[in-house]
Amino acid sequence: MKKVRSVRAAAATLLALLAPAAAAQVSTPAPPAVAGAKAAVVERITVHGRSLEGSLEGDSADRTVLVVLPPSYRSSPKRRYPAVYALHGYSIGAEQWTREIHVPQTIEGAFAQGAREMIVVLPDSKTAHNGSMYSSSVTTGDFERFVARDLVAYIDSHYRTVADRNSRGLAGHSMGGYGTARIGMKHPETFGALYIMSPCCLSARTPGGDAAADEKTFAALRSPADSATLSWGQRAQLAAAAAWSPNPTKPPLFLDLPTENGQPRPEVVARWAANAPLAMVDQYVGNLRQYRAIGLDVGDRDGLKADAQTLHAALDRYGIRHDFAVYPGDHVSGVATRVQEQVIPFFSRALVFP
Repeated sequence: MKKVRSVRAAAATLLALLAPAAAAQVSTPAPPAVAGAKAAVVERITVHGRSLEGSLEGDSADRTVLVVLPPSYRSSPKRRYPAVYALHGYSIGAEQWTREIHVPQTIEGAFAQGAREMIVVLPDSKTAHNGSMYSSSVTTGDFERFVARDLVAYIDSHYRTVADRNSRGLAGHSMGGYGTARIGMKHPETFGALYIMSPCCLSARTPGGDAAADEKTFAALRSPADSATLSWGQRAQLAAAAAWSPNPTKPPLFLDLPTENGQPRPEVVARWAANAPLAMVDQYVGNLRQYRAIGLDVGDRDGLKADAQTLHAALDRYGIRHDFAVYPGDHVSGVATRVQEQVIPFFSRALVFP
C-alpha cells in the first residue's frame, strides 16, 4: 500500500500536464505583417507511412502533410533547400496548426526579415484519441519512425531538399515539442538541429480526478472512435495510454490504463515514465551532443514552464550547448511570433545551406 501511495504522490495529473494544449484550439495573435514579404506556396499532399500500417485502433497510414515552399522555389528550379519539419500539438491537426502559427505569413515574414529560405513541412498526426504523442506504438502506429524515416524519405524524393542531416531541422510545440525532444534524442542521424517549443509530457504522470469513474466510462466504449464522445481530458488520457502503454491483447482500445479501481498501477506508470524525456535524457547524451544547435523556449505564464526549465538544467548539467528562453506569454499567446522572430531565424543560422 505504501508503494501505491508513493506512486500517487509522485505523479501529478495527466490533465494538468496536457491542459495548456487545450488553449491551442483558440485564436492566437499574429505578428505584424512584414512589408515587402514575398509569397510562399503551401501544398497539401498525402504521404503514406509504412510505419503506420496496421495500427490496432484503425488510424490511417495515409497522412495529410502541408508543405510550405519558399518564394524562390518555382523561379529557381535548380536550387535546393534545407527542410524543417514542424510538429503540431495535442488535439489539433496540421490545418489547425497552420492557423495557430499563422502560416504562411510568419514564414514569409521571417524570410523578408533576412532568414534564409527553407522548406517547412507540417505533418498531421491526429489519431482516434486526438493525438499520437509522436510515439512508437502498435495501437496508434509508429509515428516516431514515420516522422524520422517515412516522411523525410518522401519529402527528399519529391522536393528539392538538401538530403543531409545537417540541412534538416525538427521543431514542434506542446505535444509537438514533446515529439521533437523524443525523436531528436533518438534520431540524430536524421536531423541536425532541434527547436523545442513549450513541450508537454516531459515528466511521467498519471491521471487524477475520479479515476474509477473514468475507468467505467472507458469500459463502456465499443471502439476507439467512440472516444469522440468523451471530454477533452478523458481523450488525453486515452491518447497517452494508446501511445505509452499499448496492449495488443485488450480490444477494443488495445491499451492498459495507468489506474485500476481508481488506484495507480505502478507497472503501467513505469511504462509511461520510460517515455518521458526527462527520464530519457541521461541515456541519449551522446546523441544530443551531435546536434549543430538546440533551441528550447516556454512562456512565463505557461503551466509547462517548470518542466522546460528542468530540461534546460539537464542539458546544462551535461554541457550540451543549447539556447533557452522564457518569454512573456502563456502556452499559445506567443507561438506565432516565436515562429517568425525566433524559430525560422534559428534554423537559418543552424542548418547548412548549399
